[in-house]
Amino acid sequence: MENNYTVTLDIIDDIPVMTIEGDLTSDAKSAVMGTYRTLKEKHVPDNLIINFEKINYINSAGMAIIINIIQDLGETNGRVKFVGLSAHIKNIMDIVGIFDFVEIFNSIREAISEIKGKLP
Repeated sequence: MENNYTVTLDIIDDIPVMTIEGDLTSDAKSAVMGTYRTLKEKHVPDNLIINFEKINYINSAGMAIIINIIQDLGETNGRVKFVGLSAHIKNIMDIVGIFDFVEIFNSIREAISEIKGKLP
């Protein structure tokens, strides 16, 4: 069975950026959480940017994956930033109330600038 998703992790200006592409469902849990665990094994980040630009679909299981990351990183006072949210996914996350726990940005550069304290 072919995966309907890919997960990549990049470090940009010392900030980890996880990009999820395709469908964020229970099928992606192992890959997303495995990527997150690999990051934490190397370094517990103060910030994590999750890039949603290439997400086609997210369901409740996908939301649970993201909530698990937010909660886990929050235990070490880490913060999660979202970028690239479509209007539809933003609406779903607003309904769930996730924006009480994360910040949203239009771009990776904007999120990194805020993290680095470069926004006016």
